[in-house]
Amino acid sequence: MHQIALKSNRVAPSLPVGGGFRVQRNPQLAGLKCLRCEVPYPLSLAHQGCPACAGQGFHVSLRASYNRLPGMSQYLPYTAWASLGEGSTPLTACAALADTLGIAHLSIKDESCNPTGSHKDRMSAIGIAQALDFGAHTVALASSGNAAVSAAHYANAAGLACEVAVYDAMVTSYAKLLDGYGAQRFSFADNEGRWSFVRERAQHPGYFALTNCQLPALGSAPLAIEGYKAIAYECHADNCIPHHIMVPTARGDLAWGIYAGFRDLLQAKLITCLPKIWIVEPLARLSEVLNGASLHGDFPGHTAQFSTAGSTVTYLQWQAAVDSGGGAVVVTDSAARAARYLLVQQGFSAELCAAAGLAATRQLRARNLIAAPEEVLLILTASATRDPSWPDPVLSD
Repeated sequence: MHQIALKSNRVAPSLPVGGGFRVQRNPQLAGLKCLRCEVPYPLSLAHQGCPACAGQGFHVSLRASYNRLPGMSQYLPYTAWASLGEGSTPLTACAALADTLGIAHLSIKDESCNPTGSHKDRMSAIGIAQALDFGAHTVALASSGNAAVSAAHYANAAGLACEVAVYDAMVTSYAKLLDGYGAQRFSFADNEGRWSFVRERAQHPGYFALTNCQLPALGSAPLAIEGYKAIAYECHADNCIPHHIMVPTARGDLAWGIYAGFRDLLQAKLITCLPKIWIVEPLARLSEVLNGASLHGDFPGHTAQFSTAGSTVTYLQWQAAVDSGGGAVVVTDSAARAARYLLVQQGFSAELCAAAGLAATRQLRARNLIAAPEEVLLILTASATRDPSWPDPVLSD
């Protein structure tokens, strides 16, 4: 079992919880609220969205709600949590790539430097803290990639059981990692089967569903998603307030977390406007919704961008894009491969969907939606070594 370190952003007494570890709930955490109608709900281990909105035909997730204090700009559900060293990832300016694209500044936030090699560690850390806080004994989730590996690692370190609903054709390297962390794998042919399994597990006492398990999709556990807000806080601390942020997206957890973090900074008057969040997708999903399709529609397709595959859209990603003034950009696999080649030349290793952010920047620049004097931030979600499509066989389909 791995040694867990207590991570805290302030000095405060903590209370013992399950597994012998200590977490500290933020005293300003008031409960949950609907993303759409703002109806308040109590804190809960389950996350089934907003019943009020569901009654109107809208399937909407909840968010953490805080008692706002003057002078306070950073809000996370826990002020101390069980940490494996996630966060504080490198932020690197890339002048050569900026010149290539004809923009003033381009920076890369390299989330592959997290403990298990992806941004998912930020969500897992807070999610495991919630599981411990609420006395759960098992974390259940649906994932065949980075989220599965991350949750299994953190659960193992915290002494919690982990059950993962995976695809039948799960990549062998990921399966071996899950086995190594002692997670139980349950195989299914499609998302509906995986989500149904996690949803059923979450009905039992002591089970915590970390990822989405609803259809129509809602997104992952609301408190866990808050972990992604730290990306915005870190960018601000590093004096990076971009005009545009490219976020590889499946169901929008990461995109919404980054948006919410910058919204905190805006409410604290530490920034003057929100960066535009661009949902980078391998298939036209949110793009279709923004053109009038139903938010709860099905948008099937095939892609090599493993980590952002899927056919659903959530209110999370819609809100992040629309409220920030951004949008959605479809990047083909061939365009993502060409962008990955450019990143490799600059010394960056990126999973295919992360490289798609660079291709999205090129598209937006060509459409004059990014101006020459502006700054762009790319979120590098994981390295190429975690990508089953690596190495690229060719640079075109």
